[in-house]
Amino acid sequence: MIALAGVFHTMRGLMSSIRKQYPFNLIESKWQSVWEEGRVFRTFNPGEPLPESHPFTLRHGSAPNPFPEKFYVLDMFPYPSGAGLHVGHPEGYTATDILARYKRARGYSVLHPMGWDAFGLPAEQHAIKTGTHPRIKTRENVDNFRRQLKQLGFSYDWEREVNTTDPDYVRWTQWIFLQLYKSYFDEETGRARPVSELEERGWTREQIDGVRLAYVSEVPVNWSPDLGTVLANEEVEEWQEKGHIVERRPLRQWMLRITRYAQRLIDELDGLDWPDSIKMLQRNWIGRSEGAEVDFSIDGHKVTVYTTRPDTLFGATYMVLSPEHPLVNAITTSKQLEAVRNYQTEASRKSDLDRTELAKDKTGVFTGSHAVNPVNGSKIPVWIADYVLMSYGTGAIMAVPAHDDRDYEFARKFDIPVIEVVTAPDSFEGQCFTGNGTAVNSDFLNGLPTPQAKEKIIEWLEGKSLGRRRVNFKLRDWLFSRQRYWGEPFPIVWEDGRHSAIPESELPLLQPELEDFKPTGSPEGPLAKATEWLRYSEKATRETNTMPQWAGSCWYYLRYIDPKNGRAFVDPAAEKFWMGEGSGKPGGVDLYIGGTEHAVLHLLYARFWHKVLHDLGFVSTPEPFQKLVNQGLILGEDGRKMSKSIGNVVNPDDVVRDYGADALRLFEMFMGPLEMVKPWSTKGVEGVYRFLGRVWRLFMDEEADKAFQQSLTTNPEQARQALDALPLHKSIQDVEPTRDQLKALHACIGKVTEDTEALRFNTAISAMMIFVNEATSWDVRPVSVLRQFTILMAPYAAHLAEELFARLDPETNRTHGSLAYQPWPEFDPSWLEESTVEIPVQVNGRLRDKMTVSKDAPREELEKLALQLEKIRQNTDGKQIKKVVVVPGKLVNIVAV
Repeated sequence: MIALAGVFHTMRGLMSSIRKQYPFNLIESKWQSVWEEGRVFRTFNPGEPLPESHPFTLRHGSAPNPFPEKFYVLDMFPYPSGAGLHVGHPEGYTATDILARYKRARGYSVLHPMGWDAFGLPAEQHAIKTGTHPRIKTRENVDNFRRQLKQLGFSYDWEREVNTTDPDYVRWTQWIFLQLYKSYFDEETGRARPVSELEERGWTREQIDGVRLAYVSEVPVNWSPDLGTVLANEEVEEWQEKGHIVERRPLRQWMLRITRYAQRLIDELDGLDWPDSIKMLQRNWIGRSEGAEVDFSIDGHKVTVYTTRPDTLFGATYMVLSPEHPLVNAITTSKQLEAVRNYQTEASRKSDLDRTELAKDKTGVFTGSHAVNPVNGSKIPVWIADYVLMSYGTGAIMAVPAHDDRDYEFARKFDIPVIEVVTAPDSFEGQCFTGNGTAVNSDFLNGLPTPQAKEKIIEWLEGKSLGRRRVNFKLRDWLFSRQRYWGEPFPIVWEDGRHSAIPESELPLLQPELEDFKPTGSPEGPLAKATEWLRYSEKATRETNTMPQWAGSCWYYLRYIDPKNGRAFVDPAAEKFWMGEGSGKPGGVDLYIGGTEHAVLHLLYARFWHKVLHDLGFVSTPEPFQKLVNQGLILGEDGRKMSKSIGNVVNPDDVVRDYGADALRLFEMFMGPLEMVKPWSTKGVEGVYRFLGRVWRLFMDEEADKAFQQSLTTNPEQARQALDALPLHKSIQDVEPTRDQLKALHACIGKVTEDTEALRFNTAISAMMIFVNEATSWDVRPVSVLRQFTILMAPYAAHLAEELFARLDPETNRTHGSLAYQPWPEFDPSWLEESTVEIPVQVNGRLRDKMTVSKDAPREELEKLALQLEKIRQNTDGKQIKKVVVVPGKLVNIVAV
């Protein structure tokens, strides 16, 4: 059976080589070589010398002044896993490539780069299992990803390729971290400023450490003892499913003070061209709320809670502390101590997402202590419950079960009183009213609507020094430490319990070469094993934590601008050009395309770093990305997300082998709107592949093509020469096009241009299909029309378009080497205007016939033509024509008696 399967596979390969719709394998390899050897898609910065023979120079001149307007189009760069690409990955890359090629043709200077987000836990785990250094496996994965992308013909400038693990890149990631470390957030200006200013004002070291944007703190984290590292909340479920233990425990961690930028991160979304849904996700994640902080007393300890509904204070019937709250041990009674400790242990094994899941059953333990409600002096029981997080607010809440769903469920389960303090409207039928109403059972607040009740209670609390007005954010400071080997080491040393930065001249600080990458099971991490590397001086030791994978992805778009610069992370002049200083837009990258899985954290973190760099004068725009588009998932043919475990992954290598890169690219854009979720369809690829075959036959002599296809089996070594010798279709002539041909062309130009600009790629492809169907019927096919059509097709089916253009215009191809910079066809709507019109002809007001005439025909001609019509003569024979009423372009009516 195995041998038979091999035969069938060989036959399939032979059949596909013989029965191709067109010789895509020869065409695509040919043009990919031309592009690479000619460095066709190399991007030039203003002021950079332009090679005389480069297509960009031939289009724009050797010293363009002004430099062509910029268009920066960016993909969310991939993590190069060992699995390689599947057909879902190229969707976004194809969309950006279409825009890049289109904008070059429109005369823009285009930056369209690619790189690799190559640090991270998967590579480290592979290294642990195999004993292979993660750098080796990462290099292999990158090489495979690059090969797959190149065979798809994307017009990336590969000379700008970046890799977050390269020493030069690590150097500047660490340098940016040091700018955060050396800065603080000035509350007066709302901007980052150097801490050196505070030193000049006489601030102590402790005071400065308390405001640094990069600081050290002991915080509860998701710790995995077998992985030996902290996990981000969004990583917990993935690694738990793989069988790893994750628990909550307090650890000393490096933190970034992103919370200081919370309001700006909300406000400055307004100027961005992002989907409303993504903006809403970011706003919800930041979670701005207005309310009050209220001070409660527990056995002499002050506990502050934050609430957005201070008007419900009289309805607080219990208090809840997070299991990690530092007061828990101090206030728990001996009777409740064992139950409380057991509950704390259980809570430590849950992620924040598990703990805050609204549908889960509420759990908790009574501490044995009571808090004093400051508004009425009543004593209320203090519980611990895992639905309260230490990382949000103050780690303590006042519970008002009559007006909060979670509090109500908890109170009902544990038989805690429920006191109504806000009246619900008569139409409300539930048991827990959470909206605005009128205060009741609330002493001096009674009868006040909710907004006025809020204001009055806050004034009362501030007057009694029992609370204060407060704006709060759900956003927490960014936990920036990992206990891994495969990540950027912190450029920090410790001496006598104090941290300090290493000199910038010592960057990059690379990981030591270790044979043992296994986690230590302790918070020091694998780097602690490198004793020589660890020792910085007689008294100082290096930080053993590493940065998270997010670090490299926060700023890669800036390094693309100037990737070889050894003096700065980006040249200021190049940054100002590509990020659009003075454009009036807050964001620099013109179009950013990627998946919705990065809708919050990556985008939020990149915006934060960018704002700090902007405050410090290193970048020229306040935002990194002006326009954002999220492509939809491409599912397997079974309608499920592609997964190796399910077995529904489609490898693009197989599609390219059987149908070609152009067919894969074209189909992924033809499947439906870019943002839509779509199932893969091999039959759909075949349909697009047949369309490209029709395009080929529109241009090429069919008999010669058949002979060529047959010759491939007998003389495969002569395939390239035979391809180049193929003649054009005999109907292709260098003649003036007819009006109908120009009408078809300009209908296509108008539709493809409009839809490409609007990212409606599927309908642009439909317009090209309509053109090809019509042009195939032409007895004479003008060179000028087909030439412009190849330019329209080039962003979508780049290889085939290049081949056909070269045959139609060999001189331009010889001098320019590519159609990549050929001017985009100009749309002339006048060609779509109809030159003729159909006019009804009546006799005595009744329709008797119609005639097609020139829309500019004069009255006399219309009257003459109408009277000559056979049906009109039949209806007027033997009658006297009294008069003929002519409305030019509209109507002819003959009055006959």
